[in-house]
Amino acid sequence: MTALDCPAIGTQDCCTRASCCSVIRHQRAVQEALSVCAQRPATTRSGLPFDAHLSRSKRQQLLRPAGEAVLQRLQELTEAIQSWEVPARADEITLLQYIAEASCAGSQVLTTRAPVQPRLADLAWNVAKIRVLPPAVVAMHVEELRQAQLYRPADLMGTAFRTGTLPYGGEAELVAFFDQPDTDRGSAFVDRLRSLASGPPEHRRELVRDADGHPVALYAWALEGNVLAVPILRTATHPLEGTLARQLLFLLKGLCRSQGGRVLKITDKHVSPSAQAAAADDGFVQDDEGLVALVVDVCGPAETVRAHAAEAASLAGREVPVLGPGLPAAVASSAEVAWWPAKITDALLPSFLVPIEPRWSSSLFNVPATLLPRGDELGMSREHVYYRSPGHRGERVPARLLWYMSDGVSGQQAVGCSRLDEVVVDEPDALFERFEHLGVYGRNEVRDVADKKTGLAMALRFSDTEIFPHRVSLRRLRQLSRSLDVPLPLISLSEISNELFQAVYQEGHSRT
Repeated sequence: MTALDCPAIGTQDCCTRASCCSVIRHQRAVQEALSVCAQRPATTRSGLPFDAHLSRSKRQQLLRPAGEAVLQRLQELTEAIQSWEVPARADEITLLQYIAEASCAGSQVLTTRAPVQPRLADLAWNVAKIRVLPPAVVAMHVEELRQAQLYRPADLMGTAFRTGTLPYGGEAELVAFFDQPDTDRGSAFVDRLRSLASGPPEHRRELVRDADGHPVALYAWALEGNVLAVPILRTATHPLEGTLARQLLFLLKGLCRSQGGRVLKITDKHVSPSAQAAAADDGFVQDDEGLVALVVDVCGPAETVRAHAAEAASLAGREVPVLGPGLPAAVASSAEVAWWPAKITDALLPSFLVPIEPRWSSSLFNVPATLLPRGDELGMSREHVYYRSPGHRGERVPARLLWYMSDGVSGQQAVGCSRLDEVVVDEPDALFERFEHLGVYGRNEVRDVADKKTGLAMALRFSDTEIFPHRVSLRRLRQLSRSLDVPLPLISLSEISNELFQAVYQEGHSRT
C-alpha cells in the first residue's frame, strides 16, 4: 500500500499512522507514513515529540525499488492491457506506474481515491499481485486485520463447515459456485459484491465453506438503524443445501438480535430457492422489497410481546394481530416462531425441564464444546431428537424445553432452551430407524432407555435451540425457584411453571 490516499495519514499519532500500515506488512507504506509524519507537528503515544525518537533523515527515507524492476513490471502491465476490448483510459494508464512501483517495493495494496474499474483491479492482481482499493475499503481491511481473532475462519455450529469474512478481491472465485440469473452473472455479480464492501453502508460479507474448502453459502449484512439488511443470501448446490439454508436464516435472526435490530430484511432479488422455501416456514413475509421477519427480543406476557412486535412491525410497514393472556398453545407457539426469540409466558404453552448428560449435550448442542467437530448433518440441523423412557409426565406439543446439564466439569446448570415439536412413543428400533439422522443415541442406547415393562421408548423431536450466553447454575436455579415459590424437579423430564421458565430464560440472557 502506498500513502497516496492512505486513511491512516489523517490521524494525529505518528505511531498510529505507521502501525495502521504496518499491520498489513507493507514496508513502503510505513516509510511513506513516517515521512508524512515528519512534516507535521505530532507526538508519539508516549507524548514525546516526533524528533525525540527518530532522526529526520530516517523519517524521510523511502523504500525506492530499482528502476529496472519497475520498468520490467510496467512493461508486463502495458502488454496485458493490450488484450482489453475497450482501450485503456488515460487515468488507467497513469495508475499502471503506481501499480508497478508498489509491486516492486514489496507492497500488496495500493489505495487511491481515483475511480478504479474492475478490469484494472483484476489486472493489477493477476500481473503484479497488487490489490487496488479505495480508502474506505482499506480502512475496513486494516480494522479487520487488527482484530484478526474476531474475523478468522471459525467452525460453524461445531462442524467441519468454516465461516469467515470474504476478503476484498476474492469475489471472482464465487461466480462458479453460485448460479446467477442473466442480470446478475459474472462480472456484474462481482461488481455488486465489491460495492457492498465499500458502501455506503459498508456491509460485512460472510462466506461459508465445507470441509473441502468449497464455498457453500454467501451472505452480506449491515445494520441500518433498527433493520438488519441482507442484500445477498446465496447457497450453492450441496447435499446439505436445504439444511444449511434453514440454519443461516436462524443465524441471521440471532445476528439481528445481537446487533440490537428489530427487523430482518433480506432484499436479495435472487435469493437461493432453498432459502426462499425455508423462509416460508420461518415467519418471513414477502413484500415488494424482499423477505421480512420481525425479531422480538422479549420474554413476557402476551400484551408486552405484542406491543414490542407492533413497534417492530411499524418499521416494516406491517401490522400485528391483537394478543391477550391465555393464548392456546398452538397460537402462542406459532407467534414465537414468527417473532423469534419472543416468549409468551402467559399462554397455555407448557414448559418442561429436561436433564441431559454432557456427553449427549456436547453432540446435540456443542455444549460443552469438544476438539473434534460434530457430524455435519447433525450439527447443521435445526431439528434434533432426544430419547427418554416414556412416562406420565404430561408431555405434549407444542411446548418449550429447558435443558439442564445434570453433570460435568462446569457443574450442574441450565444451558439453553428449545421448542418441542413432537413426542413419539414406539419400539426402540422403530424410533432409531426414523430419527437416526437427528439424534446421537445408537440403537443400543435407545433400547437401554426403553421401559422395562412395556419395551417402549420415547423420542422428543425439538428445534431452534438457544444456548444461554450465561449458564444458570443449580444454586441460582434453586434461588429462583424459592423466590417464585414453585417446585424445581431435577430428577427426570418434568413440567415446570412458565414463571420459572421466564426467570431462568431472562437470567441466561442477562447483560450483567
